Amino acid sequence: MTEKNKAGGIARAKNLSEEKRKEIASKAIKTRWENEKSKETLPHVILRRNDLRLADITIPCAIVEGLNGSDPIRVLTEAGISNAILGGRSGGAIRKKRELKEAGAPLPIFLVQPQLNPILNSMLDSEPLLKPIQYVDGNKIMIGYDARILPLACDIWLQARENGLLQDQQQDKAKKAELLMRALAHVGIIALVDEATGFQHIRAKDALAKILEAFVAKELQPYVKRFPSEFYEEIFRLRGLNYPTGTVKRPQYFGHITNDIIYRRLAPGVWKELKEKSLKDEKGRLKNKLFQSLTPDVGDPRLQKVITQVVTIMQLSNSWHDFKNKVDKLVPAYNETMPLFDENSDNGLGF
Repeated sequence: MTEKNKAGGIARAKNLSEEKRKEIASKAIKTRWENEKSKETLPHVILRRNDLRLADITIPCAIVEGLNGSDPIRVLTEAGISNAILGGRSGGAIRKKRELKEAGAPLPIFLVQPQLNPILNSMLDSEPLLKPIQYVDGNKIMIGYDARILPLACDIWLQARENGLLQDQQQDKAKKAELLMRALAHVGIIALVDEATGFQHIRAKDALAKILEAFVAKELQPYVKRFPSEFYEEIFRLRGLNYPTGTVKRPQYFGHITNDIIYRRLAPGVWKELKEKSLKDEKGRLKNKLFQSLTPDVGDPRLQKVITQVVTIMQLSNSWHDFKNKVDKLVPAYNETMPLFDENSDNGLGF
């Protein structure tokens, strides 16, 4: 806890009545007692090894005691699965999950999307994998899900895409779900052959994990997020625009800005080559993102370095013109092309 939060807690405590403080303390004691009692009946972790790694995705996992003498359960954490499919957990999804829990219809956060409801409604009462698993890990009570929920969740996202239920900004989630399904099938057949031949007894302990990670790392490349949210937040701020929180859509001219302040500053001729290599649709719009054509060993690290530099300069700038003056000096562009904006007519504000 930070000193600021600690001070705030002390201040709030001073404003509470004696009865209210006793009520809060009593509830805290009751909660701790109930948790201790729960630990006596909840299943415990049998094995907990390194987290399951899929490229830059990490899913904590464990083997948990089965209930009433049943087989042990392979468990994945809710946060880990959310990161694998959604790329994180949004505040809106967390609030919706809380509402559903209070209404008696809890759902894992990676499935809390209205567009998935037509598929989920038929599963809520009959699919046991949707129910969370409480277990004890060390001295903590944890909440996870049967590991088999990962392919089930992916299948739900893919069904929603097939039925045309997803919004444009949700298509990348379905692509990740498809990738994970393919990766799991890829590793599954290897595991079956190893078991049939007995090879699983002599292969390296992490062999399957490494195969899975290598497969995902290769296939995930087109969908990996390259530009952090701070990059766009700063552009909105410097151009006097309100940053939208409910959508990923941005003004179309942001693409021209990105070309100017990022791609033209990578290396001589890179931006021109990227534009020529990128595929276009019938309307002349790019079908893929420019960074997907960069080489992973040289081009991509250079891109990340320039993005970091540019974001830092934006954070230290008070206006768009202030930023442009600084970035042109500190990270100059390779001027093989005409300026994307007329500096004399661009007032640095959104348009």
